[in-house]
Amino acid sequence: MMLRRLIIPTILLCSLSMNSQVNTEVYLFDLKINDENLILSNPKNISNNEGYDNQPSFMDDNTVLFSSTRADQTDIRRFNIESGSTSSWISNTPTGSEYSPLKIPGKNAVSAIRLDLDGLQRLYEYNLKSGESTPILEKKVGYHVWYSNHILVSTVLVDNRMDLVVSNLIDGSNKTVQRNVGRSLSKIPNSNLVSYISKKNTIWEIKSLDPDSGATQKIANVPEKSEDICWLDANTILSGVGKSIVKFNTKSDEAWESVIDFKLDEINSITRIAVNESRNRLAFVAEESPLRLIDRQVRTFNNRDLFGFVSCYAEDVLVQRFPNETMYIGRQKMTENYDRFYQNTKNAQVEVIKRIRIGNTVVDEEISIVDGRKGHQVAIYEVKNGLIASMTFIFPERETNDAESIVQEQLDAYNSKDIDAFMATYSEDVKLYNFPNELSKQGQDKMKDGYSSFFKNTPDLNCEIKNRIVIGNKVIDEEFITANGNSFSAVAIYEVENGKITKVTFLE
Repeated sequence: MMLRRLIIPTILLCSLSMNSQVNTEVYLFDLKINDENLILSNPKNISNNEGYDNQPSFMDDNTVLFSSTRADQTDIRRFNIESGSTSSWISNTPTGSEYSPLKIPGKNAVSAIRLDLDGLQRLYEYNLKSGESTPILEKKVGYHVWYSNHILVSTVLVDNRMDLVVSNLIDGSNKTVQRNVGRSLSKIPNSNLVSYISKKNTIWEIKSLDPDSGATQKIANVPEKSEDICWLDANTILSGVGKSIVKFNTKSDEAWESVIDFKLDEINSITRIAVNESRNRLAFVAEESPLRLIDRQVRTFNNRDLFGFVSCYAEDVLVQRFPNETMYIGRQKMTENYDRFYQNTKNAQVEVIKRIRIGNTVVDEEISIVDGRKGHQVAIYEVKNGLIASMTFIFPERETNDAESIVQEQLDAYNSKDIDAFMATYSEDVKLYNFPNELSKQGQDKMKDGYSSFFKNTPDLNCEIKNRIVIGNKVIDEEFITANGNSFSAVAIYEVENGKITKVTFLE
């Protein structure tokens, strides 16, 4: 969301400091295993809450615990699967927030990490009957798993890393097993072992730990630096990668295998995966759709909700003018700019009139009205880890009447596989880029060689335009391409000067 007057340098009036949490949801599925195939059914969004919902664990086969945000704090929430799918709150801590709840073996209690407002971070026990909480460990615990009712395996924050520590709550001993580990800790079924992720090497490893002896052993490499795993049985590991659940069998597999791919738009970046003891239910955390995130930042902008608006962006968000002219970097700078903007305007509204999405990138054509003045712009939002990592603006700086017709001519020639007509729409020194500004090809000769061969070897070639945005001398096409029996989507930004396409930028 950008209004052009923000780039005018003025005195910055004030700032706002906050930590943004990704808007995540907890999903629950019924699970069946058929000849090692996973079948998920009866999907439920059991958090269904605006804000941070995370770290699910099964208290028993019919109860899920997770952390959930309410009234600017994060408390422990309990979801009862069979009693009408109802939920209740276990904690209510105005002076802090709780994370990573787990059932304590042999007790009517759960444990959770509490982060107090004064910065103190400790592991607490929460009595389910009385509601009272008491500290368990006087260490800065990040994540934990119960090996027994008195042996705790945890990651402890030390400087800028986490160390793996085994704590005996009876004799008070604490033994550091390894430095620099990840957040995922799990008991391995039918064993006396706990799994953890070692980040000691460039390629992260899943390793086992015997808490009694301290012995460790490598099990497998993690899939694509995933932070979270769970055990389906003594040999089968599950993890989330993007919109997929992947599997690895320690006895038979040499590589991770995708077993479920989610097409639902609301399921993205799967993490924090968990399976109940009976292996008939599975829970995980997914980030909200990039579309919902962008809608939220539009809504909060129009409502003049500064905190809500900037909370949609990453701490180090990059704001630039297309293709890569940096305007400013960082949420703090954004907060100062938009606070000044709101103070200097009475009314500002933005309407999205066209939208293109490819992967985690959203391209919006926007009409803005600021104190009666109308503006036109395109914003390209890149979403990473559930927040807007960059936004790039295109303004109608070079008006032309023939940009769309020339781009359409090249599309018609492309679908006809007429290489001469196709190349006639491009300038002699045409440049092809990968977004935002990575040069891949330059000049008609190289371009013609590549496309000539492509046209000859692709009899079913066809490109259909799903959406088109025209702004100044630029045409942004959402393309659906069929080639050699395969179909895929692409987004191209065409720039036209003097009746020729001089530059094309492709978004992945």
